[in-house]
Amino acid sequence: MELALVNGPILTARGFEDGLAVIIRGAAIAAVVAADDSALAGIARHDLQGSSLAPGLIDCQVNGGGGVLFNDAPDVDTIRRIGAAHARFGTTGFLPTLISDDQSVMRDAIAAVDSAISEQVPGVLGVHLEGPYLAPARRGIHNAEKFISLDPAAVELLASLRQGSTLVTLAPERVELARIHELVKQGVIVAAGHTAADYEQTRAALTAGVRGFTHLFNAMTPLGSREPGVVGAALDDAASWCGVIVDGHHLHPAVLRIALAAKPHGKIFLVTDAMPPVGSERDSFELNGERITSRNGRCENANGTLAGSALDMIAAVRNTVAQTGIDLAEALRMGSTYPAQFLGIDATHGRIAPGCRADFIVIDADLQLRETWISGERVYRA
Repeated sequence: MELALVNGPILTARGFEDGLAVIIRGAAIAAVVAADDSALAGIARHDLQGSSLAPGLIDCQVNGGGGVLFNDAPDVDTIRRIGAAHARFGTTGFLPTLISDDQSVMRDAIAAVDSAISEQVPGVLGVHLEGPYLAPARRGIHNAEKFISLDPAAVELLASLRQGSTLVTLAPERVELARIHELVKQGVIVAAGHTAADYEQTRAALTAGVRGFTHLFNAMTPLGSREPGVVGAALDDAASWCGVIVDGHHLHPAVLRIALAAKPHGKIFLVTDAMPPVGSERDSFELNGERITSRNGRCENANGTLAGSALDMIAAVRNTVAQTGIDLAEALRMGSTYPAQFLGIDATHGRIAPGCRADFIVIDADLQLRETWISGERVYRA
């Protein structure tokens, strides 16, 4: 079945362009043509009514949504509920994210993601294992009692997902460089996070294969005048990617602007670090036996420690435009093209181009989400 999306600006590699139509065939983009192209003859049309068409948003850090937390029930149903909740906010691809937990729970999480991909649960791209190879001094909301060393058996577990991407966040100073190298060799994407490493340790980890940094600035050694720390290493390194949580709580707008100025173009991408309140009426939940409360978009425990976020991806895009002054096209790429590049799936995701997955969002002039499309199917309409 073919369908043409017409009558609205389309975000291409050149920016928003008028006078184009996107032809989808099944789950993929077949062509991007002029709106008056003869190729459109006889094809059913979907009228965008002047709203803009952009690549679907990709979130590499999704702990929960729709009232559920992945750690609580790491199964296909939980993944499906999380994905459906985030699709309402423009997320067309995501990594269900497991906060530091026992290895038995990690096995269940990996198996659940593998099954979800096999069952074609909309949007599932792989798994993110955030810990448990982290630094107690920078644990944030993670339970330090779950932290363990990364031994050869753990490497085998972390590399066991049969399809999709595996992202592992670890503290490089607590892991042998040879283990990082082995993970990367087996196709695992390794990010540094929740780490007390110094600049030299971080540089060594980058050389060993660390590809990026999990929620830059948060839960890592800061940039100092004589000790650059993890933040300094991240900003100084041209090749690595950095995820950022643009919710108004994790980062000051000036810090975000500085990071964007320091890193090469395309190396900073948006994540939500979302918790169960996203897409639900819940304003509190349990994590590691603690009550986490969401107020005014901020998730925190009784001591005020941040515990993920209540952020969604389209809000992250709007916040980025408002806080940095960059144009909408670039903010959208930070939520689509750049995370796809970080995951190494940009040949098929994060762009509107022939051969790519037909994952789209439709947004109006007020940057409000009107529609979400995943694999050529409209899954949400405002």
